[in-house]
Amino acid sequence: MNRREFLAAGVCAGVGLGLLDGNKAFAQSPAKPSRASIPHRQVKTTKLFKAPALYPNGVAISSDGLWIGQQKISAAQAALWHEPVPTDRNEAAWLVDWQGKLLKTVVTGSRNTSGMAYGDGCVWMGANADMEGFFQVDMNSKLIRHLQIPLGPADNGGGCHGAQWHDGKLWIVANRLRGILRVDPKTWQPEFMIPIHTTPELQRWHDITFDNQGFLWQINGNDSTSFAEGKPGLVKYDPATGQVLETAEFIPGSCDPHGLENHDGVLISCDAGCHPGWPDKESPSSGYIFRIDFI
Repeated sequence: MNRREFLAAGVCAGVGLGLLDGNKAFAQSPAKPSRASIPHRQVKTTKLFKAPALYPNGVAISSDGLWIGQQKISAAQAALWHEPVPTDRNEAAWLVDWQGKLLKTVVTGSRNTSGMAYGDGCVWMGANADMEGFFQVDMNSKLIRHLQIPLGPADNGGGCHGAQWHDGKLWIVANRLRGILRVDPKTWQPEFMIPIHTTPELQRWHDITFDNQGFLWQINGNDSTSFAEGKPGLVKYDPATGQVLETAEFIPGSCDPHGLENHDGVLISCDAGCHPGWPDKESPSSGYIFRIDFI
């Protein structure tokens, strides 16, 4: 390959990756600021009400109330915790009002749900096991589509740990990619990706949401073997660049966060009661929906 051919190939590769169009870039690696330069705060939690049943591992806002995504334990977890294996593997999406009253139940084919969204009149349940991918289900429990997370094998795009519907787009916490992926829900084409922010101490991640100013927040945490060892936190991103703008830590004794939503400027989360590495329902707030407040 001569010099001219080499340069032409480089330009073509840039076009293929969407690097010449900032609005449709598949991936982005923003410069990482030093940890000392990132503003850091603390947050506390307040329990609101319990989910209709265990284990709540996703939340989504609609005009009718709060959607909660159910996660059922796997056969392996059931054996570890000496719990019965669920005979019905389908997982529910529950709509509740802000006092916790059950308004509607939608049944989905999702498995090990970890993150959900509500948009276009459907719930979008993110499966983290078995068939994986997203289950788009209407209000009559009818499966509209089952889709794998993009940029992976056609039959297995990996699991997820969160989702958010925002301005007509579906944002996905894609585990295999270690990124927050923006997808067009109609064409299922990936448009943009933010690398998930981790540190040596905080290697786990969970759900995402947008605040009233349009910034993106994500739950993170450490690898731990008990509630006492858990150290959950929050990361704030600029969704246009992926730059980390702020971090926060939960004060000791807080609820264990999994799902994340923004309701009237207040962050809302759920404690699944099913935390990898912990005993079953060890968290004192297992199954609760709670609010997060900065202090």
